[in-house]
Amino acid sequence: MNTTDNQYGSRLGAILTMIGVAVGLGNVWRFPYMMGAYGGSAFLLIYLLFTLALAFPALLTEMLAGRNSGSSTLTAYANLFGNRWGKAIGYLLILAVTVAGSYYVVVVANVFFSAGFSIIRGFSADHNPGYHALLADSALQYGVVVLTVVAALYVAHRGLKKGIERISRIIMPFFLLAVLYMIVYAWTLPGALAKVRQFLAPDFSAVGPREVFAALGQAFYSIGLGGTFVVVYASYIGESRDIPRIGVFTCLGDLGASLLVSLFLVPATLVMGMQMDAGPSLIFQTLPELFAVLPGGRLIGSLFLLSVSLVAFLSLIAAFQVPISSLAGHRISGKKLLTGFGLLQLLLSFPSTFYPQLIGLLDLVFGSGMQVLGSMLAVMGMWWGARRLFFRKMLFADPESGRAGLAVFWLRWIVPGTLLAVLIGYVYSSLSGG
Repeated sequence: MNTTDNQYGSRLGAILTMIGVAVGLGNVWRFPYMMGAYGGSAFLLIYLLFTLALAFPALLTEMLAGRNSGSSTLTAYANLFGNRWGKAIGYLLILAVTVAGSYYVVVVANVFFSAGFSIIRGFSADHNPGYHALLADSALQYGVVVLTVVAALYVAHRGLKKGIERISRIIMPFFLLAVLYMIVYAWTLPGALAKVRQFLAPDFSAVGPREVFAALGQAFYSIGLGGTFVVVYASYIGESRDIPRIGVFTCLGDLGASLLVSLFLVPATLVMGMQMDAGPSLIFQTLPELFAVLPGGRLIGSLFLLSVSLVAFLSLIAAFQVPISSLAGHRISGKKLLTGFGLLQLLLSFPSTFYPQLIGLLDLVFGSGMQVLGSMLAVMGMWWGARRLFFRKMLFADPESGRAGLAVFWLRWIVPGTLLAVLIGYVYSSLSGG
């Protein structure tokens, strides 16, 4: 197990750090455009159902796997599937996270640049000069990506308490206050209530396998599932900490972040006559227009973009921490590992920087597909494996109660079965052109 020097300093620190990993751009950047592109309010309802019924049980499973491993994704899956198959699965998921990090860092760099540019130059009512200046200059964008990679590696190098947990304690409360202010203002815009009521009328006839898969993928992506992020960060939870309670707060914090962001972004987008299905560029189009007409918009907008940047940065650190912590001690460690991984990220981020249209496709495959697959494998390995009775005792105070039996039945059959069915349906729909 981890020593106390490599464990969270308190339950609050553990909760804020886990929420910081879960929230990120999955809630601020990805959730609004996914909701707009894949069914609107119907997507929202399906997403909420998947989060509570499937993602939360899977979250508890991954947290148990992480704390039991005490170290990394490779160790966790070796414990679940045996050394040979477990490490093969672990390396596959580490590869998926590494690829996901390569396009995610481009998006984070965009947000950082936009925040810095806006603080210095302010906002324009017709566009965000920082964001568009960055997209128009791929070389400039790549330079910001380099700086972002270096900064994330530095925090990861600082370790848990001095790096990750410390900045999580500062960033998350600041982000909450900024979002609450934005909600209050957005709902005072002329016609906001009518637009929101219209948007919230779900049209389930527009929902097919692709939309269901996207909602499921968002539920898992948003909360940080996939057999990697949660596993690594839960390995820092001491045996005295209450896994279910930390899991509940993490899930509620993630859901709350998605809903709070939507409460200001949806009315602002619709009132300004913009389309919710604008894709990955949605927040970069909407936020500058909102800040341009907001009282004190330059200050508030700059602070909000800064908070978004920092929250996104927490998730980027997690994306880097997964392969770094898993590979540490495997023939290469320390500065050589950080340097090698950093160079690999810069190489992989090159296509997404110069061809940003790739981000949407990569995100659907690695942000949705691979994370659903990874979490499904974690659930199956834990609740079908030889050590399932051991994990049952770890999770429940009374492992023989009917309540525990019902929960285990749900985890053994319903959760992996639903994940498998949705994955098969999506693949069939894609191959058949549906």
